[in-house]
Amino acid sequence: MKPRYIIAAIIVVALAAAAWFALDASSIEYADIERAERLGKTVQVVGSWIKEDGMKYDETANTFSFAMKDEHGKRVPVVLNGAKPNNFEMATSIVVKGRMENGTFQASHILTKCPSKYEGQPADAHPEA
Repeated sequence: MKPRYIIAAIIVVALAAAAWFALDASSIEYADIERAERLGKTVQVVGSWIKEDGMKYDETANTFSFAMKDEHGKRVPVVLNGAKPNNFEMATSIVVKGRMENGTFQASHILTKCPSKYEGQPADAHPEA
């Protein structure tokens, strides 16, 4: 076999391996809080803001913090480096992306799901004429 083909084959294998590792690193799985604690890596957690615990924005540190509970009711403090997401107060659920560190979820991004203006109104919202 010619050295040129061997070198080409090595390059193809190396590029395929690099692509596989890049795709594997970019895939972020969903987890609950307990699993996020065990994994210790970046995950996405679906939950809801615990309104009774309030929220806080620290201008000096540029951090937004609040408490959330996941789908199983487990509670955790969340800290986002950045400002409060738009419509946070109206959110019916939130997805936090980040990792657990020392009992706190350090969020890199927060997605909010708000009630849709296209959802139907309750039956009693439309009085009979």
